[in-house]
Amino acid sequence: MTEAVTLPTPVRAVVVVVPAHDEEELVGRCLDAVAASVTALREACPHLTATTLVVLDSCTDGTAEVAARAGVATLVVTARSVGTARREGVRAAVDALGPLPPGAVWVASTDADTVVPPGWLVQQVAAADAGAGLVLGAVVPDERDLDPTTYAAWLLRHGPAAPVAVHGANLGVRLAAHDAVGGFPPVAEHEDVLLVDALRAHGVHEAAGLPAVTSGRRYGRVGRGFAGYLRDLETTLGE
Repeated sequence: MTEAVTLPTPVRAVVVVVPAHDEEELVGRCLDAVAASVTALREACPHLTATTLVVLDSCTDGTAEVAARAGVATLVVTARSVGTARREGVRAAVDALGPLPPGAVWVASTDADTVVPPGWLVQQVAAADAGAGLVLGAVVPDERDLDPTTYAAWLLRHGPAAPVAVHGANLGVRLAAHDAVGGFPPVAEHEDVLLVDALRAHGVHEAAGLPAVTSGRRYGRVGRGFAGYLRDLETTLGE
């Protein structure tokens, strides 16, 4: 007798959570890109609900006004912790959905200085419906922000054969899996790596996502992060 195959619960709702601390200069292009991805998802999967939430973490600039002009929901926190911002954002966005089983909700995570591709959400939902509980996509620095030598060095280190690094700027997770491991930990940095480590230890099936472009700035909003990596790379080349 053939053993029955358990199919994954189809995704019925998607929430996009974007933490932001004083990102008025960059968050607009991020939200434009997310909006294009949401539009593509609604065209491909009209039965899905898709919402975006910007978590305003201790903002003192015009980030809130940019989010308001983009027509997205916001949540204000005063944590100065990207892990707490993501954690609170996921919970607030999911609560706003109303009653849905966690297996039917997909959480997409990006950053306020990142531009996702139009097919970002379509690809993540397709991977989820095929059985993935985690989707990780590469993060590529904006070539315009780096000198040619630094950009070439980055490309050399992150070629097609290189493993995809974990970045909260380009990550998706099924809510059931997210909740099973305790969600994003409320830490000031590396919350993305800690979550993915916990998901992998839990045996969650993962899939590759589409790459996204992020700011090539050297001093970001967390202690190290992607900006710190680029800063170290630039310093190494100068030695």
